[in-house]
Amino acid sequence: MTLEIEITNKTFILHNTGALYWTDKKMLLLSDVHLGKVSHFRKHGSAIPNNAILQNFKKLDAVVKHFEPESICFLGDLFHSSLNKEWILFEQWVNNTGIPLILIAGNHDIISPHKYEELNIAIHSEWILDSFLLTHHPENREGFFNLSGHVHPAVRLQGMGRQFLRLPCFFRNKNQMILPAFGEFTGTYIIEPLEGDIIYITTKEEVIKL
Repeated sequence: MTLEIEITNKTFILHNTGALYWTDKKMLLLSDVHLGKVSHFRKHGSAIPNNAILQNFKKLDAVVKHFEPESICFLGDLFHSSLNKEWILFEQWVNNTGIPLILIAGNHDIISPHKYEELNIAIHSEWILDSFLLTHHPENREGFFNLSGHVHPAVRLQGMGRQFLRLPCFFRNKNQMILPAFGEFTGTYIIEPLEGDIIYITTKEEVIKL
């Protein structure tokens, strides 16, 4: 279910949900949850089961219970679009969780910052912690290791014959780690790793370093 790694002498734990736990900070990092996406697409006629709305919240509860973090940082695209009925569920989840939340605003985070402020959620365009730069879009900045999302990275593995398997992954290079999308109803983007890059694929059961 998890894999422990070191980045610049700091310990992190990769979770098969796509979550990243920073042990020194006792902080859980998640990217691209895209709450509200199911309701958004159902409104526009997509045949998605209504009970799918609860899947992301169940997943959030499970990973919070597993790590018991002291804070959670969302690396952008927390909510998919404008306000819809899932915001009420999100408000309930925030109140029930009861720990500090931080949002690094992403391109989908178009809801008024005042709505997050009402829930005591801090919003930043970026956040520097020690030698780490937390952003939504991947960024190279000298002197920092970047933790980001946005890309929804995945790899395509070839099996016997013409069988292919598409799996989400953590993508890491010398100065950067891109988290997979945490949301249950998000797409993925196939990446082509270069020499020296590290891929940690996520399955329903574990995290595996390729």
